[in-house]
Amino acid sequence: MSGATNHISFDDFLKVDIRVGRIARAEPYPEAKRPAYKVWVDFGGDIGVLKSSAQITVHYAIDDLPGMLVAGVVNFPPKQIGKFMSEFLLLGFPDENGAVVLMQPNKDVPLGGRLF
Repeated sequence: MSGATNHISFDDFLKVDIRVGRIARAEPYPEAKRPAYKVWVDFGGDIGVLKSSAQITVHYAIDDLPGMLVAGVVNFPPKQIGKFMSEFLLLGFPDENGAVVLMQPNKDVPLGGRLF
């Protein structure tokens, strides 16, 4: 067997709603246990703007975030992160030291597009 050891069905994959959005706003989150920002992402259409906290301070300056295209899971239930309610999961990959590198499309795509 190659690749992952725990196979899932395509229907299982479809249960995870991963959409593209554009960061509308970002703010410091000094109360977070680990360095993080508060981010608001516009997923367009019926989804609109959702907020999340993100530990992305190593690779991203707060002023560079607005306007950036990102991917997020939009169908998880809201989760309290300290004093902040997170409404979606911003997606990224770890670098060689474990710091988050955001998952981003490399071309401009319509907001709200679903990953397939």
